[in-house]
Amino acid sequence: MSKTISLLSALLCTFIWGTTFIAQDTGMDDIGPFTFNAVRFFVGFLAIFPLVLLFEMNKLKFELSFKFKTFAVLSFLIGISLFLGSALQQVALLYTDVANAAFFTIFYVPMVPIIIFLFKRKSLHWSVWPSVILCLIGGYLLTNFYDATVRLGDSLVILGALFWSTHIIFTGIIVTKYNLPLTLGAIQTFIVAVFSLVIGLNYEEFIFKNILNEIDSILYAGVLSGGFAFVLQIYAQKNITPAPAAIIFSLEGVFATIAAWFLLSQALDINNLIGCFFILSGVLLSQLLPLIKNTNQ
Repeated sequence: MSKTISLLSALLCTFIWGTTFIAQDTGMDDIGPFTFNAVRFFVGFLAIFPLVLLFEMNKLKFELSFKFKTFAVLSFLIGISLFLGSALQQVALLYTDVANAAFFTIFYVPMVPIIIFLFKRKSLHWSVWPSVILCLIGGYLLTNFYDATVRLGDSLVILGALFWSTHIIFTGIIVTKYNLPLTLGAIQTFIVAVFSLVIGLNYEEFIFKNILNEIDSILYAGVLSGGFAFVLQIYAQKNITPAPAAIIFSLEGVFATIAAWFLLSQALDINNLIGCFFILSGVLLSQLLPLIKNTNQ
């Protein structure tokens, strides 16, 4: 039952991430990327923090009476990874299109198992590798990347994917040690908001009226994506290891395409549909093949 809840949490989280691509792109008409992220993640923090006070304060005091230093270090690493990944992705959207950004972002799918393999933290089920290949092929077809030109911003997205992968890995480590998803969600969103604000105040115009012009995009990207989606990610990774989790999260490309079709009336061609099929196949393989092995034992 707990594995089912984790899978549902991962799917809902991925749906929110995928649909947020549109808000991220349209939310920078009047403000800069760091201003957008600063307000977006602070809104996310405000949405989560009351829940921390309501549901986790007693648990927080108890669990942090042991290994506080470990929790602080891991929380900071997760927050910095989230800041760098989201900042690079947001800045890249100024220099590339959503299709390229969506495709190169899912490069965290192969990066997660490669990083785990290189550092030999744990063995990986063989199904991870074909699932990764299917997800990359699916992402390629889904975003119509073959019709796009490679831009300088694409390198920023690829670098950002590295930090998305470390965020997934660090989250996988901390959820095995602490059962504080709301607290961790609040901490990481606050870290991103603070770092984004510092850079935004130094390099961008922080105009309140312009921020209000983007309030719809900010609220969606902040409350749902910047806040609750990352809490759902933490719940999901309680029972899903980082490599399969990254494969499930690659479904954000599918949800982004469906959202663009539904909200922006962008047509789905045969290549997009095949891309959806490849990614769904990769996700199913990563989840079902290990179960078959366990059943035979």
